[in-house]
Amino acid sequence: MKRDARLFDIVQVLRDGRLHTAAELACGLGVSTRTIWRDMEMLAATGLPVEGERGLGYILRSPLVLPPTMLTPEELEALVEGLRHVGQDGNPRAKAARSLLYKVATLLPQTGIDPDPRDG
Repeated sequence: MKRDARLFDIVQVLRDGRLHTAAELACGLGVSTRTIWRDMEMLAATGLPVEGERGLGYILRSPLVLPPTMLTPEELEALVEGLRHVGQDGNPRAKAARSLLYKVATLLPQTGIDPDPRDG
């Protein structure tokens, strides 16, 4: 897993407002605790409200507020339809399209997008 994707995943985990140990995060992401320590230092240096320390755990002290994404319902429908089409098995960009659809669903939860309709 590339660092950018891992940092995104760490932030998503921390958004629950609970304390998470480096060991827990490392296990979930398939990396060493040492890698998590470095990643947490980087996240804190970027200005994210991440607090914690080695041996205790990490927490996101205040909710992340993202800028509004202004999409019309038609634009969102076109985006989701396109990502689902590209995300079909056999397409060389399927993994990237499914990842992007997951990110859109995470950033716009009010839309009720199911990032993987095969799950439900």
